[in-house]
Amino acid sequence: MNKKASSKYDTEGMDEGEFEPGSHNRVLKNLLHLRSKKASDEAEWRALESTQAIILDRYSKSHRFTSSDFRKIHKIWLGNIYKWAGSYRNVNLSKNGFPFAASNLIPNLMKKFEKNELKKFTPCNFKNEEDVIEAISIVHCEFIIIHPFREGNGRIGRLLSGLMAMQADLPMLDYTYMTGKHRKNYISAIHTAVDKNYEPMKSVFRSIIQKTLKKLSE
Repeated sequence: MNKKASSKYDTEGMDEGEFEPGSHNRVLKNLLHLRSKKASDEAEWRALESTQAIILDRYSKSHRFTSSDFRKIHKIWLGNIYKWAGSYRNVNLSKNGFPFAASNLIPNLMKKFEKNELKKFTPCNFKNEEDVIEAISIVHCEFIIIHPFREGNGRIGRLLSGLMAMQADLPMLDYTYMTGKHRKNYISAIHTAVDKNYEPMKSVFRSIIQKTLKKLSE
């Protein structure tokens, strides 16, 4: 079985570790038989745009998110591209030497995530902006550290953060500025959150919210 290049993910496991024949180990095996990385990325982003419209209509300001919501969103988004969409991963993942949760632990970790962080911080109806930032930051970090899906965890995590922001009467968050050093700060904040230190991620989301509001006011 082929494994995805270690510069992005190290994988070991079942179908999710396979690549589309003829893709030179760059594109995961998919239902559309896309072999070009550019084509697969475009298919995922087009599907993500339509998914965002669906979930904005589906989840209200009073909705408390559950682990099953993540699986439903993942299925809506990638169900026409990957046969394992909507299911927790069965492969172990690491990125740049940082290991995410072992695949066999994911079901229980997601249950705990639902019982603790999701129950405490959603719906995200806090009136104080710092409370909103704390809620979004903690939920985002804990979800990313678990990394429950084979593909798309970052984008699902950002969607959830945007939905939580909207529950707090903020606009959907704009992540376009998160490149270069800002991207490095974000990755570092994820690593720091392993030890339950969420301050770096709070700084990241504070900047995201400020940039989003500033852009809308221009």
